Amino acid sequence: MTSADITLYRLQACPYCERVVRLLRELDLPYRSRFVEPMHSDRNVVKRASGKRSVPAIVDDNTGVTMSESGNIVEYLQRTYGEN
Repeated sequence: MTSADITLYRLQACPYCERVVRLLRELDLPYRSRFVEPMHSDRNVVKRASGKRSVPAIVDDNTGVTMSESGNIVEYLQRTYGEN
């Protein structure tokens, strides 16, 4: 994994986004944050990346995985990068 293969699309002060951030830090995974527009209908950047306008969303270039929903992301990160 290179310096930042994971891109996290997020909102400021979003508890679901912060849940993902906490786990990324816990797992010591480098990532890029892309803060998106607060107005759901204006989130074209995240829609182009993940197919949805919801956040959090991640794009993991290391594995080719793109997903949204914090619960799914947390499960994926733990399964993929957590200790076995």
